[in-house]
Amino acid sequence: MPAILLEHVTKTYPRSNSRLVLRSLVRQWLGMSSADSFAALRGLSFSVEHGETVAVAGSNGAGKTTLLGLIAGVSWPDSGVIRVEGSVAPLLELGAGFHPDLTGEENLRLNASLLGMTRREAGLLHDQIIEFSELRDFIREPLRTYSSGMILRLGFSIAVSRNPQILLVDEILAVGDQRFQGKCMERIRELKRRGTTIVFVSHARAAVEALCERALWLDHGRLMLDGPVGEVLDAYAERAAFQAASEA
Repeated sequence: MPAILLEHVTKTYPRSNSRLVLRSLVRQWLGMSSADSFAALRGLSFSVEHGETVAVAGSNGAGKTTLLGLIAGVSWPDSGVIRVEGSVAPLLELGAGFHPDLTGEENLRLNASLLGMTRREAGLLHDQIIEFSELRDFIREPLRTYSSGMILRLGFSIAVSRNPQILLVDEILAVGDQRFQGKCMERIRELKRRGTTIVFVSHARAAVEALCERALWLDHGRLMLDGPVGEVLDAYAERAAFQAASEA
């Protein structure tokens, strides 16, 4: 079985107006279609083999973050099948699972448990996580005093500390200083060498091409192209340039 398998996966969301959300939920419960919802993913099917590193390309709203959330198990599809084999470390949203009034150290233990670590595992990895994050001088300060870059350091360090079998990365490496971004990329490359399956979302083409051999291009929730990373990114860039010229 592949590390990740999706078969005909569709995911819809109600639109943001509170009355429309309630109406959409009622219609969904009654088994009725709703014009007050939109499809983030539409009949998506693909697989990712163990040890493969795959990029996901697409404009904002294409469905990239929704896809990673489904793979991570933080949401569920409306229809279709998702199968994931292996422990998953999701780096999806900066500070997700953290509490601003807890210290960095308290958030470390809390987030480690949310990722499935036992108390003993978190204890054994405690010093390693703090060392990688370079936050030893701040680890007992409340998270609300942290910058976005410091939160990235802590979240990334926790997620990659136990050598996950599947790593999901969603644009968060755009935050923080370049030196630490480079350190994060080197850690991701190390996980790749160890056989970790990686799904990588980034608008930084150089980073994508350096890390990935294959790419998926999503557009309005549909899979437009699945193939070699250069070929897919060229096709996506060509479409984006055409659309920009048409709107000018």
